[in-house]
Amino acid sequence: MPEPETLPTTLLTGFLGSGKTTLLRRALVSPELADTAVIINEIGEIGIDHHLVDFVEGNVLELPGGCLCCAVREDLARTLRNLIERRDAGEIRRFRRIVIETTGLADPAPILFTLGTDPMLDHRLRLAAVVTLVDAMHGCDTLDRFAEAGRQAALADVLVITKTDLTPLGPDLVRRLARINDGAERILAAEARDPGAILFGTSLRVAAPVMPAEPAAAHTHGIDAFGVVLGGEISRLDFARALGGLARARGSDLLRVKGIVRFSDRPERPAVVQAAQHALFAPEWLDAWPADWPEGDRRSRLVFVVHEIPRAEILEAFAFARPFPFPPPRAGEG
Repeated sequence: MPEPETLPTTLLTGFLGSGKTTLLRRALVSPELADTAVIINEIGEIGIDHHLVDFVEGNVLELPGGCLCCAVREDLARTLRNLIERRDAGEIRRFRRIVIETTGLADPAPILFTLGTDPMLDHRLRLAAVVTLVDAMHGCDTLDRFAEAGRQAALADVLVITKTDLTPLGPDLVRRLARINDGAERILAAEARDPGAILFGTSLRVAAPVMPAEPAAAHTHGIDAFGVVLGGEISRLDFARALGGLARARGSDLLRVKGIVRFSDRPERPAVVQAAQHALFAPEWLDAWPADWPEGDRRSRLVFVVHEIPRAEILEAFAFARPFPFPPPRAGEG
């Protein structure tokens, strides 16, 4: 029996009014995304268009462009499992990718946790990217006032700046986003010719984790993001013990971990590893090291996004691999 198809899944997040629905409308008219399932994980907000206002959990609507859409009112995991089962049984269109749009007040970490801890979803879904929208008009004020906005930005692989057609991207917001998440790709929504590529472009998949270029102070609302280079031999057992121990002890504050690891039993094929809160995702084996990886450098690299976890605690967990942080903490930090 052939192995079931793995479905790339993008988590689309952003604070209230940041423009998630507008981006989805632009992206889903593309014929290349006609085989996409969209999960609206909203409470009390308008969905993609007026067709979805009266949606209830479990129903599936085929949009004019060929995409499937369903709204979630309660259990995201149950809805995803049901959708995949109906796809496999031929009851609905055979979609090949998934977008999960969160409510504007959502913390993305628990959703990532859901994807990683459910056995069926962990087997069938592959996290393609976390895409976070930030409003150029109100972004600084929102980041100041709402911890959820800071967490959304900190966990992003891609930061999409919206409403630059109404106001230019200001230096204050640029600096703020650099402090929160310097490693994320940044895109101006108004200049994006292909919105679908924002959601599923190949460059958005986890490749070489980008380390912050400059040391940064503690981030908004106690959030810190930093890289760790692992210099020693790494067995899968030692790695699982280290990361699993952190997840068990500090899972609520271990918001996201991503990176590429060279395991000692398969040194020729690096593995993409990800974790969110208490959940560890199955490794994704690459055929070769990414083209943008430092030449001749085969050391493993991880990026941690945490809430009030000292850097020293993470370094201690990985002491077997001779870790060192990048950038180094400032005096008085971790």
